[in-house]
Amino acid sequence: MAITAQMVKELREKTGAGMMDCKKALTETNGDMEKAIDFLREKGIAKAAKKADRIAAEGTTFIKAEGNEAVILEVNSETDFVAKNEGFQQLVKELADHLLASKPASIEEAHDQTMSNGKTVSEQINEAVAKIGEKLTLRRFEIVTKGDNDAFGAYLHMGGRIGVLTLLEGTTDEEAAKDVAMHAAALSPKYISRDAVSQEEVEREREVLTQQALNEGKPENIVAKMVEGRISKFFEDICLVDQTFVKNPDQKVGQFVASKGGTVKALVRYAVGEGIEKRQDNFAEEVMSQVKK
Repeated sequence: MAITAQMVKELREKTGAGMMDCKKALTETNGDMEKAIDFLREKGIAKAAKKADRIAAEGTTFIKAEGNEAVILEVNSETDFVAKNEGFQQLVKELADHLLASKPASIEEAHDQTMSNGKTVSEQINEAVAKIGEKLTLRRFEIVTKGDNDAFGAYLHMGGRIGVLTLLEGTTDEEAAKDVAMHAAALSPKYISRDAVSQEEVEREREVLTQQALNEGKPENIVAKMVEGRISKFFEDICLVDQTFVKNPDQKVGQFVASKGGTVKALVRYAVGEGIEKRQDNFAEEVMSQVKK
């Protein structure tokens, strides 16, 4: 029976096993999904399968820099308690080491790569799941490369709840780069500069601000001027270099970086669980429902 990419994808989603492992299991079982799951379980690869439908929205971010390369990653767990677990923290560091050494192009590619201990990344994560008892996920990562005359800034807030990696070009001042990272952790800029904001987003904002001004009863002849002023404020809210620097309110971040002889080249900010829909369980209601049974 021909093994399709869709079959491999389905088995992978059900078991959390690597792509090559899933393809092999389906080949060995002639495409029988249930037998393929059993095959993976027998090999110890799908120990974590039953936890695959749980929501992992806690966890940590982590940053590792080595020479001219740095990686920032987010690894999720189901509870904040496990995020502080020594085994979980060790897994995060092992994943950071591997990502920095192997530089996969995607999460999918990373999962199928073999680590220094001979196990694939998927196998390493699944082993940790079996030991810790929670769903664990390598959610995202980014590798940043700098030149010899540049500086990385790494900052982990609240033990990794927020992680920020910055790259300043034209200066080797790591302290300044870290200050910019701390600023970004606090004010969460979406972009480095105005150049990165699409014209579509600017026009959408301009339309909203124009309507707001008209709804306020402002005369049409001054609305355009008002809107341009508010657009500048819009850029200050979302663009790093236009924001007022938290460590010196008299300076913009761009001015601070320029005073060090540099420019902001890269910014990656991860907040744990952002964008993941968390299951909102009401513990009191759950207890009462058990009592009433």
